[in-house]
Amino acid sequence: MEFRLSVLLFLNLLFAHGQVFTYNTQQNEKTITHRILMDDSYFVETQFVSEPAEFILTRGGGYSKQGDSIFVTFEFNSNFEQDGLKELEIKLSITIKKIFEDLNPWQKVQLSRHPDRPYTLDYINAITNGNFLELHGDRNVKDDKAMVGGFGEIDGKTYMIIGQQKGRNTKQRKYRNFGMANPEGYRKALRLMKLAEKFNKPVVTLIDTPGAYPGLEAEERGQGEAIARNLYEMMLLKVPIICIIIGEGASGGALGIGIGDKVIMLENTWYSVISPESCSSILWRSWDYKKNAASALKLTGKDMLKNKLIDGIIKEPLGGAHAEPEKMFKKLKTEIKRNIEDLEKLSSEERIELRTEKFSNMGN
Repeated sequence: MEFRLSVLLFLNLLFAHGQVFTYNTQQNEKTITHRILMDDSYFVETQFVSEPAEFILTRGGGYSKQGDSIFVTFEFNSNFEQDGLKELEIKLSITIKKIFEDLNPWQKVQLSRHPDRPYTLDYINAITNGNFLELHGDRNVKDDKAMVGGFGEIDGKTYMIIGQQKGRNTKQRKYRNFGMANPEGYRKALRLMKLAEKFNKPVVTLIDTPGAYPGLEAEERGQGEAIARNLYEMMLLKVPIICIIIGEGASGGALGIGIGDKVIMLENTWYSVISPESCSSILWRSWDYKKNAASALKLTGKDMLKNKLIDGIIKEPLGGAHAEPEKMFKKLKTEIKRNIEDLEKLSSEERIELRTEKFSNMGN
């Protein structure tokens, strides 16, 4: 039997591995919770009422995707005597949009960490069409591979583009130190910003880091001082600065290249003084409360914009930046050009005054 049903389903467009998604529907004045587990080939759904506790059904089986639908062939269905369902067709086109409009903070954190999500160099190579000259080293210790930067040309105009770079496999992650910069990474970033100021080129920073590297050697070389120095120097930089959170924006590691005339977040990213897992570990002595921590931290773009901690949000393609990377690259490029054009209408003194005033007023 074929049955057509539209449900809010957290598809594996989001995650490569099995994930659980929960949503609610109203039926006969009852709030029914639908909990769905889905991986690359298998689908399981459980329906129940929380208060008062009432089990409704559980069903599951393998599925295949055809065009705009997925077809589930049930291997078990506890409600078979009532509904007679052996197969289920789930229409995707309408429901996916609703799913991504209602992501909770923890789901946005997970989406920001999707392994296929574009990283800094993906954006740089796309928006500069490969016309990018990477510069290396802090002229003191070494070249930090977790921090990349250099001059890039976007539609004939030169920019200094800087950002943290993660890796896609174990070898790359080790090489890039998981996107966690050492002091020399932040000092390299500052050197490049000063170089941009010397040649009067606007600065764009792309932020995607789980935090600054917390190792002993980083502390010995002055991790805190390096980040603090960047905050001070970026506040007084004479050229326009745009900071864009493209993935994870964790703590001082993000803030070390995050002082700008415009601070913007992509739709499915987060920006906070601490990660949900670390917050949960401190407050509850366990990672089990990371979802609660994510909600309490107010780390999503909407929360940050509401609290006047950022200046805007760039909407991502349906399904996240990794679903349609080319479309995301075009959006980012457009936003960079538009904001730089607006900022260049102001004098350097006006930009510094407005930048300082904006950050000084945060929390008031």
